[in-house]
Amino acid sequence: MFTDLKMVEKSAAYKLKALAAPLLALGLCFCQPLNAAAQAADTSLAALVDGPQRSDANNARDRYRHPLEVLTFFGVKADSNVVEIMPAKAGYWTEILAPYLKDRGLYTASGDSERDIAPLKARMAASPELYGKTIITEFNGGDQVIAPSGSADFVLTFRNMHDWMRAGTAEAAFRAFYTALKPGGILGLEDHRGRPDQPQDPQAKSGYVRQDYAIALAEQAGFKLIGFSEVNANPKDTKDYPEGVWTLPPTYRLKDQDRQKYTAIGESDRFVLKFQKPSGAE
Repeated sequence: MFTDLKMVEKSAAYKLKALAAPLLALGLCFCQPLNAAAQAADTSLAALVDGPQRSDANNARDRYRHPLEVLTFFGVKADSNVVEIMPAKAGYWTEILAPYLKDRGLYTASGDSERDIAPLKARMAASPELYGKTIITEFNGGDQVIAPSGSADFVLTFRNMHDWMRAGTAEAAFRAFYTALKPGGILGLEDHRGRPDQPQDPQAKSGYVRQDYAIALAEQAGFKLIGFSEVNANPKDTKDYPEGVWTLPPTYRLKDQDRQKYTAIGESDRFVLKFQKPSGAE
């Protein structure tokens, strides 16, 4: 994928340490503690995270996904122009972002016509007061137009990078995000964090992506890493399962086999990275 993958990964790992070191020396870090992030959050956003529009199934995953803390860390506001990449059938983030942005901001859902868009259209028809102002664009992992060039304040994508790696479209995806964002705009990226002591499978067949690899890919597209959060870290995740990350909840690909064991581990260990498109970029 890269001209010299090991060199780029090493550079990304060095930059991450360089960013963290001065703050850690002061007892600080890029990640926001749960209570501090919650205190800094918009009260209307907090109300929607706990709102009746959310499904029980999505609510049940909050202890692993921390939506209020993540969106606050990225810096999303009620008047932001936000593009979510591949919102998926469950609409975990859609249930929060669409109603949050409907009055003063803009929410664009960009994804596959069947997996992402068809369920969203059903939501829009059923609850236009919540989802009716949503913009829909198509994105299948390539270098596509997800929003007008230079229009978005935020492009957010959650646990999708491994899919693009498998399809060989990850580099093109990052180019699409870069094009859609305004200069100074933010790319929020989350995925299942791979082990740093093992080589990265270019196709991410296990579902895990090394953090330095993700940083390198984003930087290759022109982004600058400006922060990271450990809010969705899970030290119990050993990342060595028969069916990859899908062995864990909520998928449980092994069904009842060792289910109690995997329930005790919980959902995967995840990196949450915050990148910026340089202010002077076009």
